[in-house]
Amino acid sequence: MRDRRLPAACPMTASAPTAPTDARDKLAGVLLIAVSASAFGAMAIFARFAYAAGADVYGLLLVRFLLAAAALAWVMRTRGIALPPWRRVLALAAMGGIGYVGQSFCFFSALNHAQASLVALLLYLYPLFVTILAAVFLKERLTTAAVVALVLCSVGAGLTVGGGAGSPLGIALGLAAAVIYSVYIIVGARLTAGVNPIATTTVICTAAALVYGAVGLLRAGAGTPPQFPADAGGWLALAGIALLSTVLAILTFFAGLQRLGAAQASMLSTLEPVVTVALAALLLGEQIGPAQAVGGGLILAGVLWLTRRGSAPAPARADMQGN
Repeated sequence: MRDRRLPAACPMTASAPTAPTDARDKLAGVLLIAVSASAFGAMAIFARFAYAAGADVYGLLLVRFLLAAAALAWVMRTRGIALPPWRRVLALAAMGGIGYVGQSFCFFSALNHAQASLVALLLYLYPLFVTILAAVFLKERLTTAAVVALVLCSVGAGLTVGGGAGSPLGIALGLAAAVIYSVYIIVGARLTAGVNPIATTTVICTAAALVYGAVGLLRAGAGTPPQFPADAGGWLALAGIALLSTVLAILTFFAGLQRLGAAQASMLSTLEPVVTVALAALLLGEQIGPAQAVGGGLILAGVLWLTRRGSAPAPARADMQGN
């Protein structure tokens, strides 16, 4: 998950940075967020290649979280990042073992029943769902900007579903992934307060890996073990999901966030579904119809409207992003 809680800003020196330094920092921030969004956006494409090589959703997610947890633990050690108190660790583990497992399972299962582009656009309804849930459960005021975004995203979702290729099950799983992720963010907004985001992500990925490991053992005992890729290309796709679309995507997001701030990072992160749609058309041969293109544009417009008006949290997938 890309945790909504932001890392502490770097302390400022006594002298203000010069304008060229500011410009370089901003450019570096834009490039870092673009790398992060591209890495997150490529995740669905990697998954389709892994499935084509013989992996199933259980094998894919087990490898993903094992590799990601190991890599993030190494980052924590090299940077000297400490774990939070054990009570907080247990709460974060529950988030990973329940919320993140549920969201990731729905998202990656949806890819077996619907176009990658359609699933990505449906998932990106989550900032809108977060806004609605925050108004209902956290008593946050539902602003005019949120209502405008609701209309844009609702119309956009209708056009996207109608214009994309996917079974009702795939569409339902894509929407379920967005809803579960939204609940996960609302809960995480409280549980992750004051915790280093890399430590948070490491605990959550480790908990998810343990859950999928246990599920794998149970399925193996029942005669249906997790399926892994049958060729090197499939394993490369799994490594891409874990190391590029999870670890690299998280680290570059937080590095860019420190240079740009939440608002600009949020808006630039809307590149994620755009990257997925473009790669799906280029590499998977998925056809992007006019209705899906207009619908996706309306969803992105709604998300941009929310983030620009400060009415929605920054996209917060540490996967997943995402997933």
